Amino acid sequence: MAQADAARALDEDIGPGDLTATLIDPDLEARAQVLSRDSAVLCGSAWVQATIQQLDPQASMVWHVKDGEHCEVNQMVFEVRGRARALLSAERTALNFLQLLSAVATKTATYVAMVAGLPAVIVDTRKTLPGLRLAQKYAVYTGGGTNHRVGLYDAVVIKENHIAAAGGIAQVMQRAAQLTAEADFIEIEVENLDELAQALQAGARMVLLDNMNLADLKEAVRLNAGRAILEISGGVTLEGLRELAETGVDRISIGGLTKDIKATDFSMRFSDF
Repeated sequence: MAQADAARALDEDIGPGDLTATLIDPDLEARAQVLSRDSAVLCGSAWVQATIQQLDPQASMVWHVKDGEHCEVNQMVFEVRGRARALLSAERTALNFLQLLSAVATKTATYVAMVAGLPAVIVDTRKTLPGLRLAQKYAVYTGGGTNHRVGLYDAVVIKENHIAAAGGIAQVMQRAAQLTAEADFIEIEVENLDELAQALQAGARMVLLDNMNLADLKEAVRLNAGRAILEISGGVTLEGLRELAETGVDRISIGGLTKDIKATDFSMRFSDF
């Protein structure tokens, strides 16, 4: 995964060749340190290593902070030694991976901490950057979150348009039952308590409660009585997260973990040319 991501990213950035790097002696060796400019949960070391070592297979790296560990402002995250040209060409791509994945892991860890002590787990969605879904889902996991389905191929998630096209909740659940052996799970989205009752009557074992208010969420938990896994989705913010989790639901899915993030700032400093 990291190797393929790094290869695509390097091809995008370098193309037929790094013109600026040709100004540097091809035999020159260098050492560089990467510092964190933010307090963050580190994530992305495999992508950094893949990026650098695809340009210089002999480059060596020493990590002072591992994936899942916290780094503080101005803390050295890793050191690298290798050919100066390769390090200069790899710098931006390597840091792009590190800043993106650390940002996702850090945000996830913040949300996970907010529901500490409650049954609800924090879950990601498919709202990811095209081509980097597995990387971002790894970052969510690194931050203490739980991964939802990877794509359209590994689970069934029935939404309002599927229900309408199939003719109703009972009808779509009957068809979905035929896919039990192929799908990791089958989940159906409902928008109100009446739809929840229909879904439970049709045998649903995982239900997505979409944009329900707190009163309805609490009633949904009561009506469900442990029969199905209940997941909240839609409009979830950090400020209201604890209150949502206190309703007794099992999962809270948050698209913002992967799509609304502020990149963690890292800086590479060269020495020993």
